[in-house]
Amino acid sequence: MTTTPITQLTPAQHAILAKAINTGAGKIEWLPDNIKGGARKKVLAGMFNRALITPDGEGWRVAAEGYDALGMKRPEVAQSTSAFEAKLDQIIANAEGAPPVPNDTELEAAVIAAEATWAKPRTRENSKQAEVVRMLQRPEGATVRQICDVTGWQQHTVRGTFAGAFKKKLGLIITSDKAQGGERVYRVA
Repeated sequence: MTTTPITQLTPAQHAILAKAINTGAGKIEWLPDNIKGGARKKVLAGMFNRALITPDGEGWRVAAEGYDALGMKRPEVAQSTSAFEAKLDQIIANAEGAPPVPNDTELEAAVIAAEATWAKPRTRENSKQAEVVRMLQRPEGATVRQICDVTGWQQHTVRGTFAGAFKKKLGLIITSDKAQGGERVYRVA
């Protein structure tokens, strides 16, 4: 008999799985408060990729591999299932490193449904990023120089924040215009 190596879990993964098993009957209903926005999506995707969790309707449930990773007994399989279904969890748990099926429409639908439930990332109200958003929302907008003065950032950091955090992550539409002989002024549309 060969022994299966114990799956290494991050502290967040361990906490999520333990809480779901102990209080949610295996349903994942809680994530730590320090994991917000895009980080939640990445933690859940990482757990799904490692087969620790599985889609369950509009949410997630601890998979057999998740129970194994914590060294806990898997839930009993219902008596009404066929012999094949009863062994399916064991077969899946033993299939280490199996690549995902590229055209699995059921899996794609489950991932899309899960992504739709994830919250849009937010900005803390007292952060520099929030201050810049407020400056861009003013009727007069803001110049890169004004933003640099308020935040202490360099010009390339301000422009990078426009493209990365504001446009891609927060979905803001940034417009700009330049008066003849003046500086370029940026605004949130």
